[in-house]
Amino acid sequence: MSASEADWAQPIVKENLSDRAYFRLRQALMRGQLKPGEMLRLRPMSARFGISATPMREALLRLVSEKALTLDARGTVMVPTLTLDQLLEIRAIRMDLEGRAAGAAATAANVEEIDALERIHARISECHASQAFVEAIDLNTEFHLTLCRMGRLPIVYDIVETLWIRCGPILSHLYDAGLPDWEPHPHRRVVKALRDKDADAAQAAMRDDIEHGGKGLLMHATGGT
Repeated sequence: MSASEADWAQPIVKENLSDRAYFRLRQALMRGQLKPGEMLRLRPMSARFGISATPMREALLRLVSEKALTLDARGTVMVPTLTLDQLLEIRAIRMDLEGRAAGAAATAANVEEIDALERIHARISECHASQAFVEAIDLNTEFHLTLCRMGRLPIVYDIVETLWIRCGPILSHLYDAGLPDWEPHPHRRVVKALRDKDADAAQAAMRDDIEHGGKGLLMHATGGT
């Protein structure tokens, strides 16, 4: 078992075993800890989580029904591979919804939340400087989802989280095109807009970040071109 597997596939000892396995699998997908094409066989997965096959099957099939996982011709659950068209569609929806949430956060967020968001980006910058890209990717996910929660739009947040689950398995390719050379970084523009309570600026900055910050993902989806 690899170190990344040990991080998220820990034995489950409390009640609601299926729900807990489902939640941990969602987190693993969202954080890029499961890769496209990876097979999630029932018995090995049950053993890794320390639960019986029934709740494990329920958790896996629940994610299949949400199209976060797929079934191959033999009935094996797999992590899907995003097509370019799917990635572009997800990006367009994220620009709309995460931009909307950023705009809402400009009026809803308090100072403590904005300070915390700024600290997340500061850690991302430190990771860029030290080329700790795995941690930077995880922190980038945290930044986006934290900002979305700050908008106080729970339905929007649920949809956005599902989109991150769909694209999470390819996040390891986020920096395939190198580090963006923009200055200031859109995250910093978002933070400033939140402090200024400027909804339009917050929305524009987040849309720019999603559109131009994912070039590495597009490069991967087009086979490196």
